[in-house]
Amino acid sequence: MNIAALLDQIAREFPQAPAVIVPWKKQNVSFQKLAEESGHLASGLLKFGISKGDRVLLLVPFGIDFITLTFALFKAGAIPVLIDPGLGRKNTLQCIGQAQPKGMIAIPKAYLARKIFPKPFKHIKHSITVGWHWFLGGDTLSKVRKLGRNNLSPIDMEENDPAAILFTSGSTGPSKGVLYTHGMFCHQIEVLKSCFGIQPGEIDLPTFPLFGLFSACMGMTCVLPDMDFTQPSMVNPEKIIQPIQDYSVTNSFGSPALWNTVSKYCIRKKVRLSSLKRILMAGAPVSGNMLKRFDKILDDSSQIHTPYGATEALPVTSINRKMILQETWEKTQRGMGVCVGRPVPGIELKIIKISDDPIPHWDKDLPQSSFEVGEIVVRGPWVTRKYYNAPNNANQLAKIADGDDFWHRMGDLGWLDEQGRLWFCGRKGQRVITKTETLYTLPTEAIFNIHPKVKRTALVGVGEKGDQEAVIIVEPENKDLINDSGKKEALIEELLEMGKHFPHTEKIKFFLLHPEFPVDIRHNAKIFREQLADWAEEEII
Repeated sequence: MNIAALLDQIAREFPQAPAVIVPWKKQNVSFQKLAEESGHLASGLLKFGISKGDRVLLLVPFGIDFITLTFALFKAGAIPVLIDPGLGRKNTLQCIGQAQPKGMIAIPKAYLARKIFPKPFKHIKHSITVGWHWFLGGDTLSKVRKLGRNNLSPIDMEENDPAAILFTSGSTGPSKGVLYTHGMFCHQIEVLKSCFGIQPGEIDLPTFPLFGLFSACMGMTCVLPDMDFTQPSMVNPEKIIQPIQDYSVTNSFGSPALWNTVSKYCIRKKVRLSSLKRILMAGAPVSGNMLKRFDKILDDSSQIHTPYGATEALPVTSINRKMILQETWEKTQRGMGVCVGRPVPGIELKIIKISDDPIPHWDKDLPQSSFEVGEIVVRGPWVTRKYYNAPNNANQLAKIADGDDFWHRMGDLGWLDEQGRLWFCGRKGQRVITKTETLYTLPTEAIFNIHPKVKRTALVGVGEKGDQEAVIIVEPENKDLINDSGKKEALIEELLEMGKHFPHTEKIKFFLLHPEFPVDIRHNAKIFREQLADWAEEEII
C-alpha cells in the first residue's frame, strides 16, 4: 500500500489527460508524464542515498516540481516533511528541528537559511538544490534526475508505514508534526471521493497545497492559481475567477477567508461561476451571510460543503450550504454554536467532559449526554495516531488509549443535537472561565457579530482561569471608526444592549476595538485569541 500507486493507476487509465496546469507560467504536465517523472526521480533519489524510511525536508514552492517531488519521495518510500512557508522563520526552524530530517530538497533561499541557522539542520546528510546552485553546497536536482531510470514502481509499503509529516498551523500553540501513514492517505482519498462525489476527469482549483496532491490521486486535473498560498484572504479575486472560467473548473477547496474575498468581488462585478459544481470550504467556521451570496454566483445544482476536521483528522463531519441556510444559521446567530454536520461514514465521534489534563485510558463514563457542551473526540481509519517527536506531552494530551485502538481529542468543544449533528463551539483552550460561568467563543461572539458595523468579534479572558473577566474585542467593518471616539462609544453601547438579551452574554461589560485581528497563515481565518488576550490585558490594566 503506497499512496503513489494511486497516481500510477490514474496515469494508466488517463495517460494524456493533464494532471497539473500552471496557467500563469504556461506550464502543464500529463498524468503519464507526472507518473514517469516521479518514478524517474524516485530511482535517482534512491541511488543518490535517500533510503526507505528517511525523513526528507521538502522546501519547494507549490507547483509542478513540488507535486512531482512529493510523489517521487512516496515512491521511494521516503517520508516528505512538509511545512507551511508562511509559519515564519522561528516556527519553521522549530519544525525542522523537531522533524530531524536526514535529507533536504529545497530552493536556494532555504540553503541560505541553513548556513545562517545550522542547528535545526544538523541531521541532514543528503542535500539537493532545486534551482541555481553556486556556493550553496549539496547537489542539483538535475544530477539526481541523471542518476535515475524510468518507470520505477512505488516501493511496497505496509498500511501503517509512515508516509509524510505534516505540520499543524500552530493557531493555538507550537506547530506539531502530524505523522501520516500510507493507509491513512489512502483512506482519506476514498472518503473524499465517496462523501463529495468526486470523479476522475474533473477540473480542480486547489488553494491549499495538500489538496493538489489529493487531486492527482483522484484523477482530477489540478489548475494552480497565481496566489500567495500563505495569504488566502489577500488573494486577487481575478486570479481565482479567470482560471475557473478559462478551464471550466468543477471543484475547488479553499479557506472561508479566500471565498469571502472572491464572493464579494463576484457580487460587485456580477460574475457567475457556472462551471463550479462543488466548493469545499474548511479551516474555520463559515458564515451563513457569506454563503447566501452564492445564490447569485453558482448554479442551483452546485454544492458547497463545509467539512470539519484538523490536520490530525480530516474530514470528521460535513454539512452543505442549503442545510446551513435553511435549518441552522438562524440558531447560530442566537448563540447555539456553528453546526458542522453529521460524522462522515467511517468516523466515530463522541462528546466527553471537558478536561485540560491527559486521559490515559478510555472509560465508559467519559461520554456525556447530547445537548451538553463538551470536548470532541474521534476515531477512525484516517485519524492520525501520533505526533512525531512531539514537544512536551502533546501525544499524552491528544490521545486516549482504548484497547488496541485510540481516540483523538480534537481540542475543540461542541454538542450533539437530536439529529446527531455536531455543533462546534470553539477551541477548548480558548474558553473563558469566570467566577460564575464558562463562556465558549463561537456562541458568545455570534450574538455581537450580527451588528452591521462589526466585521467579527473575539471573546477573550483577562486574568487567571476560574477568575477571568470576559472581554469582547471588536474588529469593525470600517477601521476609521476606532479613531472616532463618539462613534466608538455609540457602538459599544449598542453591543452592550445586544448582550443583555441573552443569558450567556448579559454579564459581559468590557468591549475593546481592534483594527485587524491576527489570524493563522494557513487559512487566514482562525483568530489568534491568545494574542488578543495579551493585548486586551495591557489595554484594560
